[in-house]
Formats: sequence, structure tokens, C-alpha cells
Amino acid sequence: MTNFAPIALFVYNRPRHTRQTVEALLKNEIAGESDLFIFSDYPKNSENANDVREVREYVKTISGFRSVSVVERDKNWGLANSIIDGVTSVVNDRERIIVLEDDLVVSPYFLDFMNRALKKYESEQQVIQVSGYMFPVKLKIKEDALFLPLTTSWGWATWKRAWQLFDPDANGYPQVNEDLEMRKRFNLDGTYDYFSMLEAQLAGKVDSWAIRWYLTTFLIGGLTLYPRQSLILNTGFDGSGTHEAASGALKLTNIKENFIPAVLPETIIACITWNSLIRKLGNLQPQSNSFKIAIRKLFAVFTRLSGNQSVKNNV
Repeated sequence: MTNFAPIALFVYNRPRHTRQTVEALLKNEIAGESDLFIFSDYPKNSENANDVREVREYVKTISGFRSVSVVERDKNWGLANSIIDGVTSVVNDRERIIVLEDDLVVSPYFLDFMNRALKKYESEQQVIQVSGYMFPVKLKIKEDALFLPLTTSWGWATWKRAWQLFDPDANGYPQVNEDLEMRKRFNLDGTYDYFSMLEAQLAGKVDSWAIRWYLTTFLIGGLTLYPRQSLILNTGFDGSGTHEAASGALKLTNIKENFIPAVLPETIIACITWNSLIRKLGNLQPQSNSFKIAIRKLFAVFTRLSGNQSVKNNV
């Protein structure tokens, strides 16, 4: 492949994590042919100023990519606004984008997988996102990838044609609010109260781009492509971030040489209900510990970004 997708990396006040993320990216064979855009947020308060300064000094030394561009915010945007603005600016210019945050360590095959998927599904309107992360479950499939009706925030990619559908104002809220059956599906068949998180977003109690992106894709029936095994390790649950949780072990799959893609529509998981999704994800039982662990990891994708300590896990 040529003309690889640009990478957007969002950093703040964690120099050690940022360094780990960049060093892992550089182990990807095509890193040297990829453009890296770094968005550095301004310190929220004086307590973060030194760490933000250290991150900014480090990112100015980064090399090994096709090009490195750094955007230093001159005020604190917050993660949600920074991601929305950064993704929009890059994808509008370059048509495709790969998005990372400063606490994600990637597999050496991450960029290859993301670029192959972006190329293969660029014209499939139902596919709105590609994920580098996969939940810690065993999948009995021959393909190296599968589709789920769930968005992700741990290492992802998208196209301009999909991102331009993003509704940051969550105008679809009344539609879900007025339709009880739709609200149940939005809440993964009542398994988790995403709707309350959406209401908290609209009330200004949380600030999450991810819940708004999920609402957007939910209303259009969008699908996200996931790798069979995770190509992402989240290192942010060590006290340096907002939330604490286990992130699971990084599994390296040599999809570079033996990539078997998912095929539309045969390998789309036809899971209008959450129960059928769980059956596909390793035949887990609803009351088992493995089920609960998988669900908690899934919901950490959203709760970590929302900053909402009041959102409870219902499992």
C-alpha cells in the first residue's frame, strides 16, 4: 500500500505515557511513511503546567515518521473538544484518519491493520469506524476481523464520509427519548444505561465525544470493524488518568502476512439484541465472571472519557 492514513495523537500531561505510545508506533514498519499530527492541550491549572511543558518539549523531538506536525492549544480545550476539532481538521484535508491518545501502546501490526481496513471498507457506507482494540474474549471465527454495532475510543480510524455524519449536538436525543424500544437497544438491550450518560452530556455534567459518536452511529445503523485480537494496550489505568480499571494483555497477531478480512455482509454480527452479541463473543454466560469482566472493560471505553463518576456499572 501507498498513501497511508495520517495519524492524530492527542496528548496532555503524561510524558512517560506519550513516549511509550510514540515508541510503539515507531515499531510499525510503515511508521516512516505515515504523517503524524500531534495535538497538545493547554494545562487546565497550574498543577498540570510542568507536565504539559515536558510533553511539549518531548513531542518537538519526535522523528521517524514521514512528517511530524504539532498543534499546541493556547487554552484548555478538554479532551472532547480537542478530539472533535483535531479529527475534523485532519480528516477534512486527508479523507482518512487514525486516532490515538497518549496512553495507548500499539502492536507492531497496528498501522498495517488500520490502513488495510481503511482501504478495503472505504466505500462501504455502513462501516463507520475501524478499531485497533478488541475486548478480552476468545472468538471462534476464521477471519482476522469482525463487525460490531459498537463504537470505540481506544485506537480507531474513520473516513471523512463517516465523520461528517457526526452530530456533536446530539440532535438525535429526542428520537431515542421518545421510543422506549429504541432506548432499550441504545442501552444494549438494557444491559447498560448509556441513555443516562447521554442525558448527563446534554445537561453539561459530562463532556464526552464518545457518547455523541455512539448516538450518531446508532441512529444510522453503523458498524465498527474490530480485529480478532487486540492490537492496543491501554496503559492509562495506573493512577495517571481519570478512571482505574484493568486493560487486558496485549495480544500480537501476525495479521500483516495472513490477513483474512471480514466480508460484508456474511460476517456482520446480526445482533439487534445484546444477548446475541455476547453469544458471538465467546459464548459467555450473563452471570459468569468472564461476562462481567468483559462488560466492564467495554464500558470503560466510554466512562473513562466522560469523567462521570456517577455512572454505575449495572452488571
